Amino acid sequence: MARKRKGQPVHGWVIFDKPKGMSSSQAVGKVRYLLDAQKAGHGGTLDPLATGILPIALGEATKTMSFVMDGAKAYRCWVRFGEARSTDDAEGEVVETSTVRPTAAQIEAVLGEFEGDIEQVPPIYSAIKINGQRAYKLARDPNVDDQLVEMKSRIVRIDKVRLVEMPQPDLAIIDVECGKGTYIRSLARDLAIRLGSVAYVADLRRTRVGPFLEDQAISLDSLESLGHSARLKEAVLPLMTALDDIPALALSEVEAGKMRHGMPAPALTVLNRTPDVKVSFGQTVVVMDGDVPLALARIEGGEIRPIRVLNL
Repeated sequence: MARKRKGQPVHGWVIFDKPKGMSSSQAVGKVRYLLDAQKAGHGGTLDPLATGILPIALGEATKTMSFVMDGAKAYRCWVRFGEARSTDDAEGEVVETSTVRPTAAQIEAVLGEFEGDIEQVPPIYSAIKINGQRAYKLARDPNVDDQLVEMKSRIVRIDKVRLVEMPQPDLAIIDVECGKGTYIRSLARDLAIRLGSVAYVADLRRTRVGPFLEDQAISLDSLESLGHSARLKEAVLPLMTALDDIPALALSEVEAGKMRHGMPAPALTVLNRTPDVKVSFGQTVVVMDGDVPLALARIEGGEIRPIRVLNL
């Protein structure tokens, strides 16, 4: 007999404002405990030293996490010039210093070089896997040769980089809009090198993940103050919030019944029923049973084939 999962069947998203010092996995555990939810996961890791938006999926919303993780992200970072650190953030040891302090004009003159599809080497202290192990674990292991932790460059997308202000001669506040897989620590490191200096990320805050914005975020204190009251459920956004940009197609009662069991629906029949929804073959859609999302599906070979059935 299958073991019954502990907790309540809570489905949806909590846009958690992660505090500094808490890991993403700890945040998931905390939110899951507060909501007494059976299942939870996060939509994109945020470093322990960083703050800001960490979307946490509950229940069947965990099946939609990839759409959030693949979405655009926005950050505000505080770049401290004059020191390079082993982790490229404030947690690491100083490994290099420089007397060069770039001016605001010098920074703004080169920021455009870091926009678009650019080549970037991730930090050694990152969650990227090398031969099945996390890079940061290998980097901290004294028995592992540094050459085994060498990070390979990859192409990432940075849509916009803007200098907000320089409150101190060695500190620049920069806003970044980017795609999946971009490391802000690498951006700060490479920006400093381009300017003939060294730097690290002194502080970092994520302000957007996919469709989720900063003004939707709820703090740990706010969640804890609600306890296990009914009002706590008000912090949970509907599962469909993560799928706003995905076309929604309505199924008939018979089609919905079949798709619940993993069977496809005829594409032309469904599409002709909703001519105002523009979709193309090969595209991912969400199919609906009335107002209830039924499954994530893909249009292939004349059929709407379920990818992930949502048990709501």
